[in-house]
Amino acid sequence: MIPYGKQNITEADIQAVAQALKGDFLTQGPTILEFEKAFANYIGCQYAVAVSNGTAALHLSALALNVKEGDKVITTPITFAASANCIRYCGGEVVFVDIEPDSYLLDIEKVEQLLKASPKGTYKGIVPVDFAGRAVNLEAFRKLANEYDLWILEDACHSPGGFFVDSNGNQQNCGNGNYADLAIFSFHPVKHIATGEGGMITTNDEKLYKKLLELRTHGITRDTSIFKNSVEFAVGQPVEDETNYPGWYMEMQHLGYNYRFTDFQAALGISQLSRADIGINRRRAIAQKYADAFANQSFIKGQSGFVQGHAYHLYVIEVENRVGLYNYLREQKIFAQIHYIPCHLMPYYRELGWEEGDNPKAENYYKHCISLPMYPTLTDEEQDFVIQSILNFYTS
Repeated sequence: MIPYGKQNITEADIQAVAQALKGDFLTQGPTILEFEKAFANYIGCQYAVAVSNGTAALHLSALALNVKEGDKVITTPITFAASANCIRYCGGEVVFVDIEPDSYLLDIEKVEQLLKASPKGTYKGIVPVDFAGRAVNLEAFRKLANEYDLWILEDACHSPGGFFVDSNGNQQNCGNGNYADLAIFSFHPVKHIATGEGGMITTNDEKLYKKLLELRTHGITRDTSIFKNSVEFAVGQPVEDETNYPGWYMEMQHLGYNYRFTDFQAALGISQLSRADIGINRRRAIAQKYADAFANQSFIKGQSGFVQGHAYHLYVIEVENRVGLYNYLREQKIFAQIHYIPCHLMPYYRELGWEEGDNPKAENYYKHCISLPMYPTLTDEEQDFVIQSILNFYTS
């Protein structure tokens, strides 16, 4: 069987987890902070907050950005539902804007048209998605966001190790916080770094970082400098010293959540991170081979191609008779996948008023797209078999 993606667990990973399980902490221990610092260093940002999964990362980010009832937030319809749902969790309104058909990314020109057609203040933020691992040009989005006083939450679940080149010729890593207020990542098994479940939020904003730490753990703080209740209340009796809170005392100052990460997951993440560059280089080699194999094939209507800075979580081709190819590949034990059903046409969002025709380029993309096997342990022989099977389907 050849899946579209899968984890790669090595003996070193297993030993790292075993060592963590033998330690003093299973959760809320020092390994989590170690992983956060290592990940921040890898991405090139100042702060990182590990959470229970990518959706939790999106939800906490929306909360930290103060999304509230009725706030309008822009995102792409070609994404996993969580990119939009996090806004709904906070009572906000999701506004889907069509994709740019060559890159499959949120079309900045259409976003600008939407913003220009509305009074300033109509929209609060943008959630661009590094779909398939291709980096959004956040420099351009930041300029637009500044003009309309919007925040940016980058969904970088597909793109650790990805980058774009800015107008000064500098490499800007996905999630580095130079243009987005917050960015989020996922550590689901098919992602670049796997911890079973898990997610990360990255930022260069210390205020947002501290807010995220509280929201991750029930809104509770142990920072005595910001306590609101008196020492006397904390101790439970009259005291002479009004400055020293007892060691057990803590305060819930905000409505937060239990979105914590575990130490043994963090140990696995650190081990996986140590070979992240090897993995992404292999993904790029696989992508180059796909791009070359399908470059002049008449049945290809579009493909991911080979793009500088692409992290290649997915390799997508667009074809006619997509369902026929999908079924044929399954007969060959090749389990390709479809990414994604346009989010605005999910029944939940249809009930909120979205209809077919609202995002025609995204809808056309969905009719033709199929994601091919893409993971670092895919062998040359397996990839050759995938390529030949596709050629056989269309030429036989």
